[in-house]
Amino acid sequence: MEERNRMEIEKEDVIRRVPPWTKQITVRGIVASTIIGTMYCVIATKLNLTTGLVPNLNVSAALLAFIFIRAWTKALAKTRFKTTPFTRQENTIIQTCAVACYAIAYGGGFGSYLLGLNRKTYEQAGVDTAGNSPQSVKEPRLDWMIGFLFVVCFVGLLALVPLRKIMIIDYKLPYPSGTATAVLINGFHSGKEDKITRKQVRGFIKYFSFSFVWSFFQWFYSGGDSCGFINFPTFGLKAFKQSFYFNFSMTYVGAGMICSHIVNLSLLLGAVISWGLMWPLIGNKKGDWFPKDIKESSMKSLNGYKVFISIALILGDGLYNFVKTLLFTALSMYSAYNRKVSAVEDEKNKLADDARRDEVFVRETIPLWVACVGYLLLSVISIIVIPIMFPQLKWYFVLVAYVFAPALGFCNAYGSGLTDMNMGYNYGKVALFVLASLSGKDNGVVAGLIGCGLVKSIVSISSDLMQDLKTGHLTMTSPRSMLVSQAVGTAIGCVVAPLTFFLFYKAFDVGNIHGEYKAPYALIYRNMAILGVEGFSALPRHCLELCYGFFAFAVLVNLLRDVVPGKFGRWVPLPMAMAVPFLVGAYFAIDMCVGSLIVFAWQRLRREESGSMIPAVASGLICGDGLWILPASVLALAKINPPVCMNFLPGKSSTS
Repeated sequence: MEERNRMEIEKEDVIRRVPPWTKQITVRGIVASTIIGTMYCVIATKLNLTTGLVPNLNVSAALLAFIFIRAWTKALAKTRFKTTPFTRQENTIIQTCAVACYAIAYGGGFGSYLLGLNRKTYEQAGVDTAGNSPQSVKEPRLDWMIGFLFVVCFVGLLALVPLRKIMIIDYKLPYPSGTATAVLINGFHSGKEDKITRKQVRGFIKYFSFSFVWSFFQWFYSGGDSCGFINFPTFGLKAFKQSFYFNFSMTYVGAGMICSHIVNLSLLLGAVISWGLMWPLIGNKKGDWFPKDIKESSMKSLNGYKVFISIALILGDGLYNFVKTLLFTALSMYSAYNRKVSAVEDEKNKLADDARRDEVFVRETIPLWVACVGYLLLSVISIIVIPIMFPQLKWYFVLVAYVFAPALGFCNAYGSGLTDMNMGYNYGKVALFVLASLSGKDNGVVAGLIGCGLVKSIVSISSDLMQDLKTGHLTMTSPRSMLVSQAVGTAIGCVVAPLTFFLFYKAFDVGNIHGEYKAPYALIYRNMAILGVEGFSALPRHCLELCYGFFAFAVLVNLLRDVVPGKFGRWVPLPMAMAVPFLVGAYFAIDMCVGSLIVFAWQRLRREESGSMIPAVASGLICGDGLWILPASVLALAKINPPVCMNFLPGKSSTS
């Protein structure tokens, strides 16, 4: 009894030392967030218009926030100005705000669905192509782009707010990037007196340095297409063609160390089913199921199977869990007494740190009515404004999108929590295809592209917010301040990101397929919309039947997981995790399984230290690789290319 009272007193003391949410947001924090977010907007836009792929920069933003404010406070200290202490909560707020800002640069459609409306992309898609009408052209301008972003980007912030406790505390989803960022921030602001803390900090610094140096070393050998260690044919060239290889990414290895074994094994199972079996077999049907002379990127080719089957798995798994969560929430209202007893038992078994974090996370709640009223109000504004800006997209389509947005956002946030992969663009692709097919020949392209942006923004921002809320939970940052900082960062990004895009759009030949800034996804998305005008019948043969089958498979597997005894159910694969390799490839699943293998061996050899050291080491691997992105992007902006191209070709005996 005395021990329990002592723990309660310590918990209350720690909670009292956490600054109130109004003190966690500071003027210097907003300034730092704006500077860091603007810098990352330039980098993200550059990558978006060249390769179309922008990596996760969350950990880099947290590190830069720490360096920026520490330099700020030291400079002011030398001039004898008094400064407020720099807390982990403020560090978290700056990181959240900066990430929300630059996320608009790569997720706002400047290299995909918005740029796909311009005349150059229209001409490249073929002026005589059916469905590619001249009325579907809208040249980029600052006024309508900024207005569009302000209308659509804030709705996603409120869509999943009522479910934050379920996903962070009840489901205990790992959110690898959010966890890694939190470990980084806690390491910066932890006391050095504790032996375990010192060991964690040393472990983080050691593997952070290794990961950074390794990424720097790899850069020297990546001077060309398909060059470098990331294209190392680990299991041979035939396996490499099916994406089965270890690409030496410390980010994925670290993420695999944070994720559970069943997540990583599910990823590998999905990779074997798709890239090991299905895609080679379907590829042999070329000329039968789909035309021989069609481009691989076309949705009428093998790519159509990859995209829609993976989405069928994601929807089946996510919607099952969404419905299950709603049912459990309703049933809990009729079992208040049992819930209280259960909560007491859980509290006894919780570690002291976990109990404190949960207390802070739950204490400063965001009222349900605020989230609901805000979501409804912002939705009504969008339903009115978007059809005025784009008459091709009817108001009732926008209404339907906002009705289904919370369910889709839950699916994406749940999958992101398991695999660290934000699949928002894939949900947008489904909306693009459906809206284009329903809107007809004259309106289909614009309706599909704008509808894609609408759905993608809601789904993706909801997932990003949950990732940041995971960071806030682990750093004892108030959910209220997290939501406000996310809103401030989104507002900054809605202005800075379009300005950054126009810096490139006016200075360079953006969209030229033979130039440096090809913007490949703009043409791809427009062609998808054109295909959508023709309807689902334009998909390859048997694609819809396969989608139905995998949707049912996801539901049945989840049902089996919940029905069978726990010792067997915990080994049932996760369809949400299985779906990701269907589209992305097998390489990252292999990397994450390597991380899982490291954890398995560590737990067997040194179980005592593994619990505290695994998160620190994994975070070091993720952060080091993530930080290298910053100098690598600067080198790319400066047009400094790697000096060597390391590539692999079949030997003479293989080609003879």
